[in-house]
Order: sequence, then C-alpha cells, then structure tokens
Amino acid sequence: MGEHIVVGIDVGTTKVATLIGDVLPDGRVEVIGVGVTPSKGLRKGIVVSVDEAVDIIGASVRKAEQQSGFKLVGAYVSISGAHIASENSHGVVPVRRHDKVITHEDVNRVLEAARILNIPPDREIIHMVPRYFVVDGQEGVRNPVGMLGHRLEVEANIVTGALTSVHNLLRCVESVGVTVDALVLQGLAAGEAVLTEAEKDLGVLLIDVGGGTTSVAYFVDGSISHSLVLPVGGYHLTNDIAIGLRVPFQQAEDIKLQHGCALASLVEEEEELNGRAPRDGRDRPVPPRVIAEILEARLAETFELARSELRRAGVDLTPPAGVVLTGGTAQLRGIRDLAASVFQGTVRVGSPQGVTGLTDMLGSPAFATAVGLLRWGSVQTEDPRASSQRRAVGGALSAIGDWIRGLLP
Repeated sequence: MGEHIVVGIDVGTTKVATLIGDVLPDGRVEVIGVGVTPSKGLRKGIVVSVDEAVDIIGASVRKAEQQSGFKLVGAYVSISGAHIASENSHGVVPVRRHDKVITHEDVNRVLEAARILNIPPDREIIHMVPRYFVVDGQEGVRNPVGMLGHRLEVEANIVTGALTSVHNLLRCVESVGVTVDALVLQGLAAGEAVLTEAEKDLGVLLIDVGGGTTSVAYFVDGSISHSLVLPVGGYHLTNDIAIGLRVPFQQAEDIKLQHGCALASLVEEEEELNGRAPRDGRDRPVPPRVIAEILEARLAETFELARSELRRAGVDLTPPAGVVLTGGTAQLRGIRDLAASVFQGTVRVGSPQGVTGLTDMLGSPAFATAVGLLRWGSVQTEDPRASSQRRAVGGALSAIGDWIRGLLP
C-alpha cells in the first residue's frame, strides 16, 4: 500500500459519493473505500439546508471510512451550481533576476497579476488555471521556469462562485470533521476522469449531465478555457415525466430509468410498456414514444442553451475532438444521437478511467466527478509554499497549488 492517500467527495444533487484512493507508484489510483448516500439538502447543486446536507455528507464519509479503515482528514470536494462563472484573464510582469532566468517567484507574480480582476465582493475565486505562458512574445509555453526572458505573461482561466454558496458548502464538509484541501469545479473533475490528453490538446467539449445541474467545460491546448453550469439535470427530466403522465415522482424516476429514451425517433410507435400509469383513476398503458418526446424536448432545450451560452462566450462550437457526455443522465438511450444532432459533430459517452480497486460501480458515467476528484488530488504536488494556503476557503485554492498542476505535462 502506498503512502499517498487521496480523498474525493462529490457533493451532488442526487447523491454524495466519497471515494478514498491509494496513489500507486505508476500514478494510477486504487480505490479502497466508497461511500454513496442519496442527497438531501441540495437543490440544483447548491446547499439549501445545511443540517440535511451535513447529515448526508457525514453518512457518506463514514461508509467510506468503514470500508477503507482510514479516518479522513482532508478531501477534494466538487462544486457546481448556476452561480459558477468563468472568464479569461491576462497578467504580465518583468523578469526580476539580473541574469533573466525565470523563477517560480516570477510565475507567482504573473499569476497574481492575472488574479487582479474586478471580482465583486460577493464572489470568490475557486480556480485559477494557467492556460499558457508567453515569454518575450513567444506564446504557448507550458512551463516557463528556467527559461530566459525579460517579460513574462500568462493567459489564465479564472473560475468564480457566489461567496455564500461556496462558504455554505465548505461549512457543511467541515462540520463533519473533514478539511477541504480544495474545491474543484465539477466539469474540471469530470474532465480529469473521462478525457484523454489528446482530446484536451485538440479541443473538446465536455458536458456532464448530473442530477440537478449540467456542467459544460471547453478544453483546448491541454487546459480548460471556458466553463458554465446550467441549473438543469436528471431531476428535471423525471419531474417532466411526473407532470406529463400525472404519476408520482418516484414512479416517474423508475419509468425514466427502465424505458427512457432521449430521441423519440428511436422508439417504435407500437412499443408498449409493461408498467401502467394511473390517470383519471384508471390504469392505462404508457407509450414509450410519449416518454421519449418528453425527455427529448427537455434535453434538446438544455443542449441548445449550452450552445447559445458557448457561442456568446466565443467558444468553438465544433471542437476538433468533438463532444464528450458524462454524468448519470449520459446513460440514457439515444442521448448521444440527440447531442450529435444539436452540436453537429462527433459525440461519445465518457466513462471514468485511471482507477483500479472497487471499480465495478465506478466505471459508470455517474461517478465521473467522484473519480476525477481522486485523479485531480493524486497529481497535486505538495509544495512547501502551498501549506500556508491550505485554509479551506475558495480562494485558498489560490494560484500556487493550481499553477503547479497547470505546469504538469
């Protein structure tokens, strides 16, 4: 067993999943503890009841602890919600040393320069991801340390969240006795689990359709360049079925899981459901075509909304590596075809990779974020300068830990 234990807590609208991993010498992560509990106290990715959320997170953590035999101290925690915003920022500084060799200190200074955005007081920086550095006009530099130059610039992507939402989430996790090593954007974590390096370099759009939110992240040149979160997910699909068929929510969920299809044209008109839905006091068969039409309408609207938001942000809507779908809802039949028709390109469904151990259930797209948190944590290099910044605050995730990660090839 390795020395390096890493923990991820995916706090989602549908479930809270705590994973404990042992980082193996070859860099893969062996999962040694899993704790999954149905969510309460969260809506559309945001904590709406601290007490309920604390209970659920605590239950999930205890399950994972019992299975692994480890007591959790710190964890990487996912964050989502429509309050998340992303923008690109530019920083520039002169190189200080007389021999003009760029040092870690110069990198810190240029990142600090890029941080000085006009961020409103009610928002908090969650991530600062350096996309690339520029040394004396030479673009695309991944790691400038040790290079010669007079002027160092950085293009960075800054992800911010609403202060209250960020701190409520931190408070919930800390209330169960776990320190937050870092908050990680859901789309970034999922990308860590399901995307290849080649896809991230070429340009790829990741769409993580969760229970209460849909996280969209665009990666190019090896790092994230834009992200957004839509307040729509699997919960809303079930709700649409419940309203459309006039059935209870739980029955609608069962119908969606057993008979759901995201594309009505894939369903034969004469197909019949075994289950029946009560209506007007009488049982009647529910045509799967009707269910598919309900699901297709909501999902097509969600994908179109993502498309228009990305277009507004100037993002390439036909990325060379196509679109990757993940999250629990990505398992819905026909969703790939629907996404391909909306985004006019290749689409694949991404399952988590790069972990071993208790992987039977973890191979499902529903666990992409949880597995991604372990992958993210496993490559975080401990740096003495980062220790003072390990306060559990969104901004705590500050430049240093993040740029180390950004510099890794």
